[in-house]
Amino acid sequence: MPVLDTLDRRLLALLQADARTSTADLGRRLGVARTTVLARLTRLEREGVIVGYTVRLAALESESSVEAYVGITTEPKAGALVTQRLAALPELRQLCSVSGESDYLALLRTESTARLDQLLDEIGAIEGVTKTNTSVVLARRIDRT
Repeated sequence: MPVLDTLDRRLLALLQADARTSTADLGRRLGVARTTVLARLTRLEREGVIVGYTVRLAALESESSVEAYVGITTEPKAGALVTQRLAALPELRQLCSVSGESDYLALLRTESTARLDQLLDEIGAIEGVTKTNTSVVLARRIDRT
C-alpha cells in the first residue's frame, strides 16, 4: 500500500462522503489548487488506492430496509460450496472470510425482518454451515462505503 499523507487521507474522506464532489470544490475544502486535487486523484488511482467510484441506489439504502451482519461457521473444507451458495443470494452485500469464532462474516440487506428471518433459515440449511450468529444493524454512526 502506498504511503498516504494527511492531504491524501482528507481527500479520500471527502470522496467517501460524496464521490461526485467537483475537483474545484475538493480543492476549496482542502485549501489546495484544483490541479493539485487532479494530480492526487490520478496518483491514487494509478497506485490502486482508488479502485473505482460507485452509485448507491435509494432503493437499497432505504431507511425501511434491514441490515444485518451474520457470522457463519462452516465444516472444514466446506468453504467453497458455502461461498458458492451464498453468492446466489441477491440480499448478500458482502462476504468476508474472517478470523475468530466464525469462518465468514456476511452483510445482508433485506426489505423486512421477515425476509431476514427466511434468509437466515436458508443460510442455516446450506450444507456445510454449522452455526450462524446474527447482529442486526440499528443505526449507522459513520458510513464511508
